Amino acid sequence: MTYAQFSRRARLSRRDLCRRILEGHRDSIKTKKEPTAVKNLELIFDATLKVANAKGFQAMTMRDLSQASGLSMGALYAYFSSKEELLEMVQSTGREVTGRLLREGFEEVRDPVERLATAIRTHVFLSEAMQPWFFFSYMEARHLGKRQKELAKQSELATEKMFADVIRAGQTQGVFNGHDPDLTAALIKAMLQDWYLKRWKYAARRLAVDAYAEMVVKMVMAFCLPVGAVATVSGEKKR
Repeated sequence: MTYAQFSRRARLSRRDLCRRILEGHRDSIKTKKEPTAVKNLELIFDATLKVANAKGFQAMTMRDLSQASGLSMGALYAYFSSKEELLEMVQSTGREVTGRLLREGFEEVRDPVERLATAIRTHVFLSEAMQPWFFFSYMEARHLGKRQKELAKQSELATEKMFADVIRAGQTQGVFNGHDPDLTAALIKAMLQDWYLKRWKYAARRLAVDAYAEMVVKMVMAFCLPVGAVATVSGEKKR
């Protein structure tokens, strides 16, 4: 699976994401015309991530958001009643979309090697498609309220558990070696985070997202597979 193939399947345009926000918050959003609501939610979503990633969500004011989005203060309040509600909208939608696509990405794959490789590629491609949200979620986690902070922790642990479960299943089948699955999953997560947290580094090296995903797959397989083992990942033999 390439990033282009993933993008066509996942349909993660800003408009699609904002349509999901609207579907999940129809009771509280006062604007009822879907085209107008989705268009304005795009402006709000983009402005929130842009301003928050530049100065921090807690420091961002409604006036900042109004200026960045081009919407009046009154128009903003038609979509949320407070910054806390806005935060919940942005975070809950991001978690729902990423969690669902991660599960869908590999749930039908049965071979443990291909399953682990697919999970890695899906996570990298997701973070490429939704980089501002991934960056925002990571950088703001320590400043969030107690509930949002706990949800952020649970989300990260759920991702690590997904990788650990795949590794355990492969160990049970005798495919992967006996390295600690939980620690291995945590290290995989750290490599995946590097892609969306330090884009400047990889941009300077002109490294494409597909190349980064394949390098992570190769490194993980070299660590998880027994010495001398040969696995086939997407039709290509890897040692």
